[in-house]
Amino acid sequence: MGLLDDKVVLVNGGSQGVGAAIARAAVREGAVVAVTGRRAEPGEALVAELAAEGGKAMFVQADLADAEQAKASAAEVVDAYGRIDCLVNSAGLTSRGTLLDTTPELFDQHIAINLKAPFFAMQAAVSDMVARKAPGTIVNIITSSAHGGQPFLAPYVSAKAGLIGLTRNAAHAHRFDRVRINGLNIGWTATEGEDATQKAFHGAGDDWRDEAAARLPMGKLGQPDEIADFVVFLLSERSGVVTGSVIDWDQNVLGGLD
Repeated sequence: MGLLDDKVVLVNGGSQGVGAAIARAAVREGAVVAVTGRRAEPGEALVAELAAEGGKAMFVQADLADAEQAKASAAEVVDAYGRIDCLVNSAGLTSRGTLLDTTPELFDQHIAINLKAPFFAMQAAVSDMVARKAPGTIVNIITSSAHGGQPFLAPYVSAKAGLIGLTRNAAHAHRFDRVRINGLNIGWTATEGEDATQKAFHGAGDDWRDEAAARLPMGKLGQPDEIADFVVFLLSERSGVVTGSVIDWDQNVLGGLD
């Protein structure tokens, strides 16, 4: 459909999982895409895949836990393509910790990746949009756990709940700049990162996806490509004037009780 024809889209944390799916979907819809990530190998492999399919993409290696690198990666995209039209913050840290066993170091790691990095990436992208007096769109990938979550997600929930507040604050602040900023609270999703997390922290076997799917209302986990299609819609002009919305993209209903 060409929903993002000629748009420059920066996907932070875009070298794998949901971020990579968003990058693929954006290219299919006509965008020029830049993806960031800590590890060069998956990022460069994704860019090569997109190029082989006729897409235009670049990889920027960056540790988003460092706010200066988050800002510098956006500046590198502007230098390469002249602008940023759309930003997706999809990088996330999901390591476990409860209220009682979370160390200050672990808490700071979650704040750095799940809140501070999106803050300064948005700062850089919106600065470019405002300087050009051009409209833009941003989607923050958050989590349904931000409503409360499991006890073992205390630092993760703390940071992601902050990202909800930031999403709404920034959307309000820049609505007259025609910069639309929305968030997506995704539920349990089948990604490479989730596979590693389940095995590292919960002793899951190779069949954990099938076992988890059997317990879920729709009989499957969230799929990255489905999330990606929705993100592309939010980035595109087809989502109209919507801004400041944080949408629950999940199969469990907040407040519903059995």
